[in-house]
Amino acid sequence: MSQNKTFTTASGAPVADNQNSRSAGPRGPLLLDDFHLIEKLAHFNRENIPERRVHAKGSGAYGTFTVTRDITQYTSAKLFETVGKQTPTFLRFSTVGGERGSADTERDPRGFALKFYTEEGNWDIVGNNTPVFFIRDPLKFPDFIHTQKRLPQSNLKSAQAMWDFWSHSPEALHQVTILFSDRGIPDGYRHMHGFGSHTYSLISANGERHWVKWHYKTQQGIKNLAPAEAARLAGTDPDYAQRDLFEAIERGDFPKWRVCIQIMTEAQAAAHYENPFDVTKTWSQKEFPLIEVGELELNRNPLNYFAEVEQAAFGPSNMVPGVGLSPDRMLQGRVFAYADAHRYRVGTNHQQLPVNASRSPVNTYQRDGSMAFGSNGGAAPNYEPNSYIESPKQAPRYAEPALALSGGADRYDHREDTDYYSHAGALFRLMSDEQKALLVNNIASAMAGVSSDVVDRQLQHFFKADPAYGEAIATLLNVQLNEV
Repeated sequence: MSQNKTFTTASGAPVADNQNSRSAGPRGPLLLDDFHLIEKLAHFNRENIPERRVHAKGSGAYGTFTVTRDITQYTSAKLFETVGKQTPTFLRFSTVGGERGSADTERDPRGFALKFYTEEGNWDIVGNNTPVFFIRDPLKFPDFIHTQKRLPQSNLKSAQAMWDFWSHSPEALHQVTILFSDRGIPDGYRHMHGFGSHTYSLISANGERHWVKWHYKTQQGIKNLAPAEAARLAGTDPDYAQRDLFEAIERGDFPKWRVCIQIMTEAQAAAHYENPFDVTKTWSQKEFPLIEVGELELNRNPLNYFAEVEQAAFGPSNMVPGVGLSPDRMLQGRVFAYADAHRYRVGTNHQQLPVNASRSPVNTYQRDGSMAFGSNGGAAPNYEPNSYIESPKQAPRYAEPALALSGGADRYDHREDTDYYSHAGALFRLMSDEQKALLVNNIASAMAGVSSDVVDRQLQHFFKADPAYGEAIATLLNVQLNEV
């Protein structure tokens, strides 16, 4: 038997751990000196031109966010300062795995990326129509997306690749259960919820931090497509969701979402029985109830799709005073990866395009680069510190409070808790008999042709979530569970 090859970086250095990013302690934020993570994400962002590597096909519209409840005890962000205050927004929906020409009715998560044009700069919340995700560590993101794209040789999508990866990644089971449920194919973009998915933070005027989850509850009601109808539309109207959103806004039927948050104190997070920064799990709404904070309405279509939707650039690195990030590993990876993807795909000065431009003054020392707009800084200095009173200066009053960290720098196993099954099992048991039947039939159909070793490994995950879950799928696949 030949010896296994040693996995290396692009420069040939051997890789000791390709499963876990370096972090400050087992639950702390990731470290910039993790060159392997940075190389993987940077290379991944440059694999395709010119369309987005993920979320390639999307639809977008402008709207307004209106504050309906005072949350100034949690945040100093000016967009929340008074009830009734309105902030202009731009929202881009998308499918994740398909190309720009793919059908809108594929079974796939839907992107839900929201940009607030605030008086203190642009604030982006980049999420999905699901409250969780498939993986916990951004080091695995390029690997995961490769399984959702096309095989290198045949240029065909592969159920074998998808289920092989998922069977080796039990933390994906919660999201897989959602994906293959009745909500796996939303009826357009207006009839689905949105989520920030990640844990973010809010910072109050007195410097107190709270962890937060963002929820957008559709006021149009949840509607989903049956698989047969989704397949029919894919062949007859592949732009179904785009058409539905555009035409609804054109006729004045403006879609709306109720914007809610869940709040957790730092002390509660430190004592929580689960990692509150694990994006594969949700927070209990009984322990952390939804608090309505506003209403989001979409009320204006773009004038030009390419200029305003295709060139729209969202990233969790776009923040304003009073909001912040968290030690969520996937969120930390996206802070780098999204902005880097925009620099590559749209250009170094993508923030200067109208759809991405701040509505508040921008004062930076960045200069030059492809497609620099305006005066490019004119005769003003392009360095700091400097001796010129009129030049922009740092403002320490906007600094976030310190986040206490602990632990040595290492590659900590993100599968620290071994509980990959309780959330998926609880979701399965919440479903009606009809929803369960649809779920297991969707999964069994998607696993057709997958190798027996992968099927056996994945069935163990379903069974551990709930015996009835695993047994139902095994029966449809003609597999005896005692053989697994």
